[in-house]
Parts: sequence; C-alpha cells; structure tokens
Amino acid sequence: MHARDAIKIALTSTKELLNSYVADLSDADLLVRPVPSANHTAWQLGHLIAAEPYLLGPQLTGSSWPELPAAFAQQHEKATAATEPAKGFASKTEYLDLFNKTREASLAALAKLSDADLDRPTVGNMAKFAPTLGAMFQLVANHPLMHAGQFTVVRRKLGKPVLF
Repeated sequence: MHARDAIKIALTSTKELLNSYVADLSDADLLVRPVPSANHTAWQLGHLIAAEPYLLGPQLTGSSWPELPAAFAQQHEKATAATEPAKGFASKTEYLDLFNKTREASLAALAKLSDADLDRPTVGNMAKFAPTLGAMFQLVANHPLMHAGQFTVVRRKLGKPVLF
C-alpha cells in the first residue's frame, strides 16, 4: 500500500462515519446542543465543510472545491458557535450534500498527487500542526473524528441507537 492509498482510506472512512452519525437526525436534531453553549451538530457540519478547502486549498494550486453558499463560512465561524437562538443554519440534506461534494473534491485532489508530493512542506498557520502535505491530508481526514464524540453525545441525548 502507498501513502496515498492509506490517506484515501482515511478520507473515505471518515466521510462514511459522519454520514452514518447524522443519517437519522432531523433538521431540528442538528440544533440540539449536548450541553449549554457546546457546539450543535449543524454548526459542526458547516465548520467541517468550510475547513476542508481552507486547509487544503493553499497547499494545492489547480485544485478546487465546491462553492459554498453566500456567508456560509461566516455562519460557521467560532464566534457564531454559541449564538442563541440558533438560526440561519442549513438543512441536513444541504449539509450532507456539501460535505460529500467537498470530500469528493479532496479525494480528487489527492488522486492527482504522487506519494513524493505528500512530502512537500505546507504553508500557512497550520504548517506547525501538519508540516507536510501528507500530514495536512491526514489532518483533514481526521477532523470529522474530532467532532464525532460530540455527535455521539447528542445522539445519546436524543435517544438514538448506538451505531459503533
């Protein structure tokens, strides 16, 4: 197996995991907070969608990601996470469509690279966390897992079945 193959597996498996965690949630469920002032699932989904091209885009000239709706990134910034009442968020269908298209664009960008390309140094403020392109792709692949714990707590709060 090559590094690119392992990263593809990680990107694909976390995409499937995220889709599984929200599949049986309603639009209203997406706005439930696990505890007061914690991020609700809608905000987290938007954050994940906006973060992916933000993290990979500067590293990959010639690659592109789906255009986000107007003010989408601003709606999902840290400053809006705890706003009450939660308003202006998208539907589950819209979030999943955007997330899946964004992830497919990341997979397409990865497919254009060689394993040697993954050793290239990254640029920008995230380079200290992911110093190579391969590390940045792995960070993007793992990002949904950083939020999955909150998804599962909301699922428990809503009485949804344990999935994994």
